[in-house]
Amino acid sequence: MTSDLNQLAAEWQNACRLHPLYAALAKEFVIDLPHCHDLEVALEAPPQESIEQARQWLLDVDQRIEVHQLRQFLQTTSLISEEVLLNLLLHHLRKQTRTASDRDKIDFLLVQYFSHCAPSGLQDADVDAAYVAQVLEPVLGAVDPTMPDWLKPLDACVGEANACQSLNELLTKGVVEKGRKLKASAGDKYYAPAAMVAFTRFSFLMRRVFFRLMHQDLNAILDGLRELEQRGVHTLDCRRAQFSAEEPVARLRMICQSWKVMFHAEYSSGQPLRMLVDLRAVIGRALDNSKSKSGASAAAHAAAAGAAASHVTEFQVSSDTPDWSEHSGQHGTPESKS
Repeated sequence: MTSDLNQLAAEWQNACRLHPLYAALAKEFVIDLPHCHDLEVALEAPPQESIEQARQWLLDVDQRIEVHQLRQFLQTTSLISEEVLLNLLLHHLRKQTRTASDRDKIDFLLVQYFSHCAPSGLQDADVDAAYVAQVLEPVLGAVDPTMPDWLKPLDACVGEANACQSLNELLTKGVVEKGRKLKASAGDKYYAPAAMVAFTRFSFLMRRVFFRLMHQDLNAILDGLRELEQRGVHTLDCRRAQFSAEEPVARLRMICQSWKVMFHAEYSSGQPLRMLVDLRAVIGRALDNSKSKSGASAAAHAAAAGAAASHVTEFQVSSDTPDWSEHSGQHGTPESKS
């Protein structure tokens, strides 16, 4: 009896801790949540009925909150802490029935908890299964970090991702999708502690690869925009990247700056990533065209100057009339030859 009361008291305390977080998240994304008065005032000694209402309130809220909203909110809010992440994890892990959405939330929360607790200077080589299991011990308890054979493909995915030189290459190879498919096919095996350790390690290392390539692409785009402006280009046809046919370069720069924040929150989102990859391709092509035109113009001026000098020299050396058609063939502009 005492044990049951203690368990109910712990459940109520956890619900009271989660309520402000969920309320703030709902406000952020304009989600209409049901009211739970006793939770809002955080009663110190709630009756059994209040605890049951709080339990149902949390279940209702979980169904209304999408994983991408939770991901974005937790990576941008000041309410985040190790304790908050731990409470969220324990709340989802204690559910008797879990949906695919619950699994995805747990998967994200495990990575977020590990990232929050791990030192900033942590090297990839130090992120082995034993270390991840040690950091996650407050959540999962003591875990044998030995990776099950069915999860061995995760290491191959990490190696393949590390070899990618651009975000486009990462997306084209489908490395992230391979990990997702393995997670989705795991079923209840996902919740084995060793499996959650393995997936946390995989997702953490993949996140690092993504951020490296994302920053690399964004910096390449910003450098390209700066160079195009210096060449007098102020608008670009960006329809390939789902922008307008005359997109101002200044606006593209602001969008890229905002993407740096957005992608930290939603690094697995497909469409924005495709837009980033396509925008880099658009700017790369614009740079090539600009350089080609500059080169052609410079070549034309040089050819014209060379032709004039050659004509003057021939006229001074010989009184014969020079063959103008021959010189025209030698010194015509690239446009006239094409």
